[in-house]
Amino acid sequence: MFVQTLNTPNPNSLKFLPGENVSLSGPVEFTNKTQTSNELIRNILSVNGVEGIFLSDNFLSVNKNAEKDWEDIKHIIISFINEYYSSGKKFVYENSSDNNRREDLDEIEMKIIKLLETKIRPAVARDGGDIKFREFKDGKVMVEMQGSCSGCPSSTMTLKQGVENLLKHYIPEVTEVITV
Repeated sequence: MFVQTLNTPNPNSLKFLPGENVSLSGPVEFTNKTQTSNELIRNILSVNGVEGIFLSDNFLSVNKNAEKDWEDIKHIIISFINEYYSSGKKFVYENSSDNNRREDLDEIEMKIIKLLETKIRPAVARDGGDIKFREFKDGKVMVEMQGSCSGCPSSTMTLKQGVENLLKHYIPEVTEVITV
């Protein structure tokens, strides 16, 4: 198996493409190995310097602290990924319960979520991350940046010039976008 790696706009995040399914449950992020019993996620989170793992349908992005150099840990992560899939596993993560579904959304919130999912999420995913809607209150949209986008130096610009401008254009009730 050949695991491809791609740089992201965040120098402390690297995107790993194993050429296999990764998450069958949509985007999910882990920052502590006690959050899961999955051996691959636990092994990667045990690597000195690794702070989080973001899983998408066909890639994982790994965030590290600024003190560690990718050349010191990249080969270890690739080795864990190769070992995991070569043992016969077909994907890394699947969660049958859908905890992200919310039935109490109003019309504006549903419009915001649709725009995030159709126009913004694909672009953010190309950079190894995700954006999740959290709340809309008093004109402010609260979102959570995950994966490579969390802690990325350019994520503030992406939020203000990209996400905020797009949401304001389509939904006049939106006055600001804030990351939580």
